[in-house]
Amino acid sequence: MRVRVNASLRATTLSVLQETGRTRVECVVLWLGRRAGDSIVVTECYRPMQEARADLFRIPPASMRELKAHLRRERLMVAAQVHTHPRDAFHSVADDTWAIIRHEGALSLVLPQFALNTEDRTFADDVRVFRLNASNVWCAVPAREVDTCLDLS
Repeated sequence: MRVRVNASLRATTLSVLQETGRTRVECVVLWLGRRAGDSIVVTECYRPMQEARADLFRIPPASMRELKAHLRRERLMVAAQVHTHPRDAFHSVADDTWAIIRHEGALSLVLPQFALNTEDRTFADDVRVFRLNASNVWCAVPAREVDTCLDLS
């Protein structure tokens, strides 16, 4: 399943991540959307209530209930989670533990330096994409293969 997200929603995503990043804490944004053929088209950038520090984020149970209610009400699904790290972009143990989406093929995108140096034109170069495999392990998607799971056009 390929996730398609337009420039406007990427800009919203970056704005939210950078606003929080200026306070030197991580942030997660969820891309919500609907299936369209062999893709999921992102229609909303959703920032759940979260507890965050410089090196992790966590979505408390009440926030997860709010997210699930929103998804049901709007008939949406979580297409991907996008979050920041203070330095390098990688999938940390905390990311593995607190990942919001847990199905095989799920995407987790990580932006370095709290996304403060990322612009839409550099998004594809800055982001690191991870996909959850059948063994419940988050695996890096090689840069040359990112366009098979993520459409940024």
